[in-house]
This record gives sequence, structure tokens and C-alpha cells, in this order.
Amino acid sequence: MKFLVITNAPTLKENDSYVAYEPYVREMNIWAKYVDAFTILSPTTYDKALLTSRFDVQPEVISVRSLQFDSLGAMISSLLSMPVIVVKLFQACKKADHIHLRCPGNMGLLGCFVQMFFPKKTKTTKYAGNWDPKAKQPLSYRFQKWILSNPFLTKNMQVLVYGDWPNQTKNIKPFFTATYKDSEIETPIKRDYSGDLKFVFVGTLVPGKRPLLALQIIEALYKQGKNVFLEVYGEGVLKQELQDYIHARGLEKMVTLHGNQSKDMIKETLKTAHFLILPSKSEGWPKVIAEGMFFGVIPMATAVSCVPYMLDFGNRGILIEAHLNEDVSHINNALKDTEKLESMSKKASKWSQQYTLEAFEKAIVKLLNYK
Repeated sequence: MKFLVITNAPTLKENDSYVAYEPYVREMNIWAKYVDAFTILSPTTYDKALLTSRFDVQPEVISVRSLQFDSLGAMISSLLSMPVIVVKLFQACKKADHIHLRCPGNMGLLGCFVQMFFPKKTKTTKYAGNWDPKAKQPLSYRFQKWILSNPFLTKNMQVLVYGDWPNQTKNIKPFFTATYKDSEIETPIKRDYSGDLKFVFVGTLVPGKRPLLALQIIEALYKQGKNVFLEVYGEGVLKQELQDYIHARGLEKMVTLHGNQSKDMIKETLKTAHFLILPSKSEGWPKVIAEGMFFGVIPMATAVSCVPYMLDFGNRGILIEAHLNEDVSHINNALKDTEKLESMSKKASKWSQQYTLEAFEKAIVKLLNYK
């Protein structure tokens, strides 16, 4: 099988090998195990720091210009590049047996158009964004969702989305992602919710993740006399702002900024944490929530995308609203019922431990063999 991936994610050359964003590479390594030829059509340059990993199966790479529309100059350059990109897309799709789109994104949008001319080819799309039909999203995202869910325009395509949404077309399939293996399943430790409480934030320190709000929620609990501690893992543009806030408010004893750390270190932290807090503005499948739940961590997260589904609408986690006072009050009420918290922790781990890398691999094999 000749497998073609169309993606915005840059494929970079490093020491005579192709590398890309590490979580994406981990997933593509699984797809590549079950195909005969592995081709990626993507940009091949990137001017920012990126956590990368080497592809186990080295792909053939079709280099295209990155499409950017955030300035007049970039828009003109991108528009001039589009005819060449479309030609390359047609040529690559013609050679492929299976077309795999990574959406949402500008390259994925072009792929949505081009795939319409290949109705008999087997296709999949990994839609890594928010599939919630009611979500406020950019026009280009809504357009991609419309094309992908239109059975007249999109044929022989399975669209993998996060969450189980009502009134969807038959080709829209609830999907998941995974981090841990079957061998890593263990019975979570029993937490004491009446003493010191360890909160964890894991994610990029950017406005969309609202790390400052997470800190302010824990600060409010601390000032109310709760023995709470927050450990923050991640880097980003808001790091200095967080450092300044912690210093100005004298919170050094209750907040620790760890920066980016290894997967193993975060895993060990999750094994003993009580809560994971993530007041994001938007998500796809927030993998860190599933990772925490795997070890019995109770997530506290905003009700965006498939998060309510993951938390079973409050039965295996605490849904917050990203309003400081209301969230602090809600969390305080939850902390009063330790038996319910213990039940949440058990339900969280039982649910998340279904979604292992082995289960993920089996699901991918089924997709590749789909007729």
C-alpha cells in the first residue's frame, strides 16, 4: 500500500534523517508499520523551537511552501505558491493507494479539495481540532468540517474526530489517541483528599491554555487555608509573566515551574498528583487529561471540545467555567466530599486505561484495511 500523508506539520531534515513534532511522529510510526510506501507532503522549514523525533520508517518527502495569511506579504506569497502546491497534491494523490489528511490546517484544506477528485481511493482524515458543531471557529476550520462531513463531496473517507457528537454523517468516527502501553497499566494509589493536595498543570504556557488562571485558582484556595501546591510543566511566551506573578505575590512555596521535562518525569508526577488543572480556551483531544486519568488523577478542565465526554459530564472529573470565583467555589464544594473524589479517581483510571497504544494500533490497522 502506498500511503500519503498531507499535513501542515513541518517535516525537517536533521543529520540525514527526517524528523517532525514528537507526538505526531509517534502516531505516524504506527501507521507506517503497516504500509509498503510512506510519503509525506508538507512544508520542510520551521523557524521556531520544536520538540522533534526521528521517524522510525523514513518517509519520502514532497516539500511544499508553508501557507501563511497573517500579513499582506505572506498572503501574496502564499497565493502565488498555491498553484504549484495543488499540482503536487494532485500528482501525489494519483500515485497513492491511501490518502491521509491531517486537519485542520491550510494544507489540510487544500487536501480536502483535491481528495474530491479521487472518490474511489481509500481515505482517512485525522481531525485534531475541536469537532463540536456549536464551537466558534475560523471560517477555514468550519469549511473543512463541512467538506469532510459532506457525503457527496467526500467519498470513501473515514473522518476521525474527538468526541461522540450527535447528528453526524456515517463517515464521522469518534476516535482517540494514546500515550501508554498495556504494560504500564497499574492500580492507582489511593489518594488522601483531606490533607496536602497536589495540583499539576501540563501544557504550553500560552494564552489559549490559561496557565495564569490555573495559578490564580490554586492561589485562591491557598489563601482560604487549603494545603495546596501547584507544579507547572511546560514552556511558552507566558513563562516570564508567571514568574513575575509568583514573585510579586510571594507564592514560591506553593508553586514550582519545572519547564519542559521528560515523559517519564511527568508520568511519575501524575502517579502521585491529586488533580490536573487545565482551563483551556479550546482543545482537540487534550492528551494530558487522559494521561493524568490513566493514573487516577482527577482532571479539572473547561467544558470545551470533547472534554465533557472525557469527564463523563462530571462523573470522572470536575468541569470548570474559567471564571475565577465560580470555579474556586465549585472546587471547594467538590473537596468536601472525599468519598466522591475517590470514586472519581477510580472511574477516571478505569476509563482512560482502555485507550492504550495497543488499542490505538489495532484501531489504525482496521482503518487501513477498511473497504
